[in-house]
Amino acid sequence: MKPADRKPKGRGAGSNPDGRYESRTRAALDDGWGSLDAEAPPLRTTVAMDAARTVITYNRSPDIPFDRSINPYRGCEHGCVYCFARPTHAYLGLSPGLDFESRLFAKPDAAALLAGELRRPGYRCQPIAMGTNTDPYQPVEQRWRITRQLLELLAACRHPVSIVTKSALIERDLDLLAPMAADGLAEVFISVTTLDRALARRLEPRAAAPQRRLDTLRALSAAGIPTGVLVAPVIPALTDAELEAILQACAEAGARSAAYVLLRLPLEVKALFREWLQMHAPLKAGHVMQLLREARGGRDNDPRFGERMRGNGAYADMLRQRFRLACRRLGLNRTAIELDTGQFRPPPRDDGQMELF
Repeated sequence: MKPADRKPKGRGAGSNPDGRYESRTRAALDDGWGSLDAEAPPLRTTVAMDAARTVITYNRSPDIPFDRSINPYRGCEHGCVYCFARPTHAYLGLSPGLDFESRLFAKPDAAALLAGELRRPGYRCQPIAMGTNTDPYQPVEQRWRITRQLLELLAACRHPVSIVTKSALIERDLDLLAPMAADGLAEVFISVTTLDRALARRLEPRAAAPQRRLDTLRALSAAGIPTGVLVAPVIPALTDAELEAILQACAEAGARSAAYVLLRLPLEVKALFREWLQMHAPLKAGHVMQLLREARGGRDNDPRFGERMRGNGAYADMLRQRFRLACRRLGLNRTAIELDTGQFRPPPRDDGQMELF
């Protein structure tokens, strides 16, 4: 842990540990003058360029409902302490802690790269997921508008898209999403972890407040966009009691479908989340981790396909039953949302050459 690792206000992680690929590990040192007691200075967000060569990421994971996704940004300013994407910052030589939420990377040429990939002769259209790793509507999107540019291209190409977000900023793009949804080309999931404002402020400090997310869900639904709620993550002994309340509030706001994910703690996230528990919920920390380990085969994390999203054992089975019964009572997941891939047309060539067919 670095000497400056006193938690700044408005940030989720409590420290900035070195990434797992670093050859050295640093630790804070008390010099006897109270240097570790002083409040940390404000931590400003910086954005650098990501020189990506491609923008679509493909996967073959059997337990997620999409095979391709786009992430306009690396890192996420929302600062959700539990975010399973935090370890990806280690690939950049940065910390999965405070670096992940303050040192961001943008892909300003993402739309141009996407156009090139959609134009390839071998491309086969399937829904593109956005928001699966980092939130496409995190605060820096207000200035960079990369997500907006991607949606403009997808709309022009009649390409289906599925979005997950915690941000009210998505309302800005209703003019694109509503017409796409009317043609079966768009769906949106709003991610809700808790309805408790105070808890949300500590868990996910720069994401929209819970009530604001419900307002966004109403706005999307009123615009005719198929909407759902992703209760993620469900945190044992901390947010799990809210499962039914979250589903009901979202159903009343217009959600038609629902899913949930049990808390995942891969790699560096384990230590960051344990640190957060000691800072914000010390009396519950032991119980939270005990229940989680029961659902993870005795470990903090179980990365196996088929197990990583829901867990196993008595506690995990109880969550499944509660979720299933609540969805049945609220009328959620009665019909599947099927996005239309048959309308896709590749973007025109950018070299002036006309298409033969």
